[in-house]
Amino acid sequence: MVMATSMRPALQTPALATADDWADRAVQALRDEALLTPKPALVDGRGSGAHRDLDLARMLRSAEALRLPFADMARAAAGARPSPDLRARLAAIGRVAEQRMMMATDGSNAHRGAIWALGLLVAAGSMRLDGGGPEQLAATAAAIARHPDRHAPGLDSHGARVCRRFGLGGARAEACAGFPHAVRLGLPALRRARAQGYGESHARLDALLAIMARLPDTCLLHRGGLAALRAAQHGAWAVLDAGGAATARGWQGLMRLDADLLERNASPGGSADLLAVTLFLDGIARQDGGADGEIGRARWKH
Repeated sequence: MVMATSMRPALQTPALATADDWADRAVQALRDEALLTPKPALVDGRGSGAHRDLDLARMLRSAEALRLPFADMARAAAGARPSPDLRARLAAIGRVAEQRMMMATDGSNAHRGAIWALGLLVAAGSMRLDGGGPEQLAATAAAIARHPDRHAPGLDSHGARVCRRFGLGGARAEACAGFPHAVRLGLPALRRARAQGYGESHARLDALLAIMARLPDTCLLHRGGLAALRAAQHGAWAVLDAGGAATARGWQGLMRLDADLLERNASPGGSADLLAVTLFLDGIARQDGGADGEIGRARWKH
């Protein structure tokens, strides 16, 4: 059974949104991603997926713990422009956010990638240099991300090792490019499913699958190597080619994909972060009056 996900009313006009408003939007995107069920091998309403150290309660506690740091990022960016100094301020707040996340989850990494992605978008939203929609918001976030973090501690994370091994840019490259997997794949899939009359949960599942089908997800690569990545991408394509999660064939394909990734103990955590980005940007588009517009185009055929 697909669990219903919560929908918040639109915030005030974006140009007048406060730092707390931007934080609310980011936290809600994280909550909506976590609550969406069933997601292949990810934490959701059924259980922990392939994450033995996480569950839905921890994910929701982590999201709530990030509310204050997200608001601090929005305040830091208000009236600013992309610059090395702004990047450094945001990075410092981001490190505090990671500490709060770890405290909320008893030491588990629930949202490190999402802190980076949504933190940039919250800052870009607070700046709103030209009042543009999701594409411009993502472009402003990219302009911030391209500045180096002068005070980065140089941690050798799982993601960094995977990027070196496979020659990938990872989360940083995705942000520097303006989150193309969310803007050009996730958002169009979400809107296409809604236009076809599918329920919101099915539409969000299709958005996740559209991202999975193309993203070189470093979480999958870390846990299961190229075999897990290829299985996830092919499985996601199969569901979309069958008509999406709302169809009988698509649903069966989604269940097969879930079982396959669970057997491999591999989870598309990077795709989940970008689903949260997609939902955040979708909320901005809806409050801007562009809920039915299509951003970018995606092809479901190989």
